[in-house]
Amino acid sequence: MTEPLSEHSADVIVVGAGPAGSTTAYYLAKAGLDVLLLEKTAFPREKVCGDGLTPRATKQLVSMGIDISEEAGWLRNKGLRIIGGGVRLQLDWPDLASYPDYGLVRKRDDFDEQLARQAQKAGARLYERCNVGAPIIDDRTGRITGVNAKLGEEKREVTFHAPLVVAADGNSTRLSLAMGLHRREDRPMGVAVRTYFESPRHDDDYLESWLELWDRRGAQDRLLPGYGWIFGMGDGTSNVGLGILNSSKAFRELDWREILKAWCASMPEDWGYTPENMTTPIRGAALPMAFNRQPHYTKGLLLVGDAGGLVNPFNGEGIAYAMESGQIAADVIVQAHARATDAQRELALQRYPKVLKDTYGGYYTLGRAFVKMIGNPKVMKIATQRGLTHPVLMKFTLKMLANLTDPTGGDAMDRIINGLSKVAPKA
Repeated sequence: MTEPLSEHSADVIVVGAGPAGSTTAYYLAKAGLDVLLLEKTAFPREKVCGDGLTPRATKQLVSMGIDISEEAGWLRNKGLRIIGGGVRLQLDWPDLASYPDYGLVRKRDDFDEQLARQAQKAGARLYERCNVGAPIIDDRTGRITGVNAKLGEEKREVTFHAPLVVAADGNSTRLSLAMGLHRREDRPMGVAVRTYFESPRHDDDYLESWLELWDRRGAQDRLLPGYGWIFGMGDGTSNVGLGILNSSKAFRELDWREILKAWCASMPEDWGYTPENMTTPIRGAALPMAFNRQPHYTKGLLLVGDAGGLVNPFNGEGIAYAMESGQIAADVIVQAHARATDAQRELALQRYPKVLKDTYGGYYTLGRAFVKMIGNPKVMKIATQRGLTHPVLMKFTLKMLANLTDPTGGDAMDRIINGLSKVAPKA
């Protein structure tokens, strides 16, 4: 027996209950729209991530009313410790009006669930174990009007209908591909690989970033394009991983799981980053950067988070931008929903890619230039050796890399970064 159609119809369908999808669904439901949130797995579920959240992501959690207290299982961090060029520099998060002065750490296996449950509380209808397949296209207009899916353990075939669909289905975004939206090859791509170790360093209150990534396995040491991280989880384990950019030959040639093992083997023994202390297998994931899939709105489909390539090319951060794009998309949809005619609704929806470009376009263009630069090992070597010895320059770099500035009334550094982002092309 099939369920009544109304159960499978809504104002908006959101495909994927990661940070982007759940945030979109939360704000849509809070504004009174009927939202279906479709997640292919069941919570809690694992995802490859550094688990470290900057103040930018923390602000989003606060806006959604998530309890981020230590009693609720969140570990706070004070800033970033940068290691490279023989220098160790500890930088506190900047003191800003627009963002809190602390970041957070939380395992992704229950971080995503918290956001999805918050969306549910706001009124979104969550379907877990809902594997979305082909979009339903209106032959007359070419617009998406719903999705086909397989539901539950028994993979029961169902169709969901809505005038608008949000693709929040991550880097692979099968929904976008089915709608003819392919990845732009001229945009940087990254890969993250990580694992967890039992370690005495688990309660470190700084996120640690290693700017020099050495492959010491051959006859000659080789500096690799990318960075390493160590984030204490506060639960007896450390998240240890690498972020690598595709801007070099090494990206295609090397086995990054092996590089991670080799890098961990070079660490001090008492940190415990040894094979016998590893608590999970090494896992990897793609980091789609700098608007690598466009347009962000077409024919009833909006792209948010990784589906739209919103990862920050400067630092590989994705969660903050996933959540921010979800909030922006929801705001645009709510406004469009209130318009009286199809033409008026379409006009409102066309605003979404424009707002994204105004918000991030210039900054991401700067990030693409940065990625090209550090893909050159010689540039990377000079940057770590010279730059790290200048604390003022590093404070500026931290603000730039983490995209943490006050948009108005900030200091000179904020004004320079905001000014550069404004004048850079918004591609």
